[in-house]
Amino acid sequence: MTASSSFLGFSDRFDDGCLPRVVIFGAGHGSTYPGKDSSGYALSAGAIRAASQDDAGLVEHWDFDLGGPLFDGKPVCCVDAGNIETVMHDNAGNRDRIEARTRSVLALPAIPILLGGDCSVTLPFIAGFADEGPVWILQIDAHIDWRDELHGERYGYSSPMRRASEMPHVAGLVQVGLRSVGSARSSDVEAAQRYGSRFVTAREIHAQGVEAALRHIPEGARVVVTLDCDSIDPGIMPGVAARTPGGLTYTQVIDLIAGLGRRAKIAGFDLVELYPPADIDGLSALTAARIVVNAIGAIVRQG
Repeated sequence: MTASSSFLGFSDRFDDGCLPRVVIFGAGHGSTYPGKDSSGYALSAGAIRAASQDDAGLVEHWDFDLGGPLFDGKPVCCVDAGNIETVMHDNAGNRDRIEARTRSVLALPAIPILLGGDCSVTLPFIAGFADEGPVWILQIDAHIDWRDELHGERYGYSSPMRRASEMPHVAGLVQVGLRSVGSARSSDVEAAQRYGSRFVTAREIHAQGVEAALRHIPEGARVVVTLDCDSIDPGIMPGVAARTPGGLTYTQVIDLIAGLGRRAKIAGFDLVELYPPADIDGLSALTAARIVVNAIGAIVRQG
């Protein structure tokens, strides 16, 4: 990978005299359902990197989202390690590769940022924190992703939060941005509530602000953030497979991320479910790239 194709022109090398604080990597495929084609999602990481290029020369400039330059006067210690090689329908192999890469980043130690892929890449990403627990999960999504299985697959994009709830190192879940109708049945919602997941709907965020979600995160907790692009209103994020009106605004999302960085510790971050074939004039990829910038900025500022 060259600087002209990496996120914000970051290096792909780990030996530049600075141990990376953040390592970005992509994974195009996770656990694809039988008969489904997930190839559109595999374009996501490349689209986000391409959308970041206009700002590659501005890393040291003032960023009004962050209240200062991206790295806040600190060394630029962020690596883009490229994409894991994944194969559509090699579900078990893809999960193993994503989990292994996550573990290797954490061992540096650094904070991993994963560019998906659909929601199924989130599950092995969270599994990679097994030796780093306990961690909380902040899911920013229109849907709860609590199906036990779908089409015989227990690790697909409808199930990652249910599987995460079964992991001993996951201490709790906060699910933010919920709205409209998805694949969840009443039994799935009841199972999530029995587990103790905290639901925060998009309407609650619109009415009460991001504190409606942040108050459920214990202060000082280590948190893995998973952001599904369909959590965001399709007026600004049209490039998703499940467009649903009433979603979060860009400002609400970056306020959630910044607020979390002040209240707790962001231990990892993934952005999933960008679907470039449905994008309009690159708007969604640009918004996704800016969200990743804000995640990096929040991580740098959390000390």
